[in-house]
Amino acid sequence: MLLALIGWFQYQIWFGRGNLLNVQTMREEIQVQKASNELMRQDNERLASDIADLREGQDKMEEIARQELGMIKPNEIFVQYTKP
Repeated sequence: MLLALIGWFQYQIWFGRGNLLNVQTMREEIQVQKASNELMRQDNERLASDIADLREGQDKMEEIARQELGMIKPNEIFVQYTKP
């Protein structure tokens, strides 16, 4: 009876629902997920900073308009040059 019980425990450890191989695979998946979460957290912080800048004043909106849309102010001259 004792040998059967020990055998059953060994079977659960090696081949059962929480076996050692499964646990190692899950640990690796957790590490990958943690890295992904960290990247997303950094993205969220950057976006939150951009939102705060947009809510605080016109400077960020003006910067975006100038960079992405090529907008200029009235009576302003835009000169573009390229380095040789």
